[in-house]
Amino acid sequence: MRTAVSRYLRYLRVERNAADLTIKSYREDLTTLVDYLEASLGADPRIEGVTPLVLRSYLAALQEAAYARSSIARKLASLRSLFRFAQREGLVVANPAKPLRNPRRERKLPHFLTTAEVGRLLAAPRPGAPFGSRDRAILETIYSAGLRVSEVVGMNDGDLDWNEGLVRIRGKGRRERFAPIGSHAARALRSWLARRHLSEGEPQGASAPVFVNRFGTRLTTRSVARMLDKYIAETGLDARTSPHTLRHSFATHLLDAGADIRGVQELLGHKSLVTTQVYTHLSTVSLRQAYEKAHPRAR
Repeated sequence: MRTAVSRYLRYLRVERNAADLTIKSYREDLTTLVDYLEASLGADPRIEGVTPLVLRSYLAALQEAAYARSSIARKLASLRSLFRFAQREGLVVANPAKPLRNPRRERKLPHFLTTAEVGRLLAAPRPGAPFGSRDRAILETIYSAGLRVSEVVGMNDGDLDWNEGLVRIRGKGRRERFAPIGSHAARALRSWLARRHLSEGEPQGASAPVFVNRFGTRLTTRSVARMLDKYIAETGLDARTSPHTLRHSFATHLLDAGADIRGVQELLGHKSLVTTQVYTHLSTVSLRQAYEKAHPRAR
């Protein structure tokens, strides 16, 4: 079984050119599956010995372990993909994952900040503090363009088009898109780049990372999360706020202001409109709350 998983991960890397984070997610999901199979079927189980009944028991074990439905659905998608590959490669005759059904997804509305709260957060980094200009530029850029954290730390100097006010983004699945950079973010970026110092080991020119740490090397997503936690504590904002909250806020504020949902889909880099539609529900909730608060006969 572990050999089959290794072959599949190699296929994702070599033939599908999957992103490192994608491969990491599949490896974690399939390792959980293999660990369960070894515990229930014995050491080194054979992939052809896995049946639909065994996989149903695995999903039941995940539920008993209090995994979220979204996590179970992701693990189910991973094992489905593995067994499709195994069937194609002749490792199994029939796909035991085919009869399995997805768990009903929980519909959780993403947490977002009001425009006033976003303003407080963006004003928190002090220009005179060490890396204050960098932190301000990161927060402004994420909110201005609706970026994922991995996208903002992956930005290079050559991705910035100052004339058009755009930045080239490499998103999920290595899909590229162009995102607009507003005037506030552009000013913050220019201020930071004037102070930035790259290490000797970092690429120069167009390949130089936009955001670096105190050693002059590319910033990590974890560092951005720690940086944001500091400013959340300083401003007293909701502790649920994460870097992704700014992306949620970006989409919500655009839709609240009347932006077209398909335009927001393009800006976010969503492959499917269904992913973007959660923000319409969120906007409806906020509108309802405003109505009940303001209308004299709402209640």
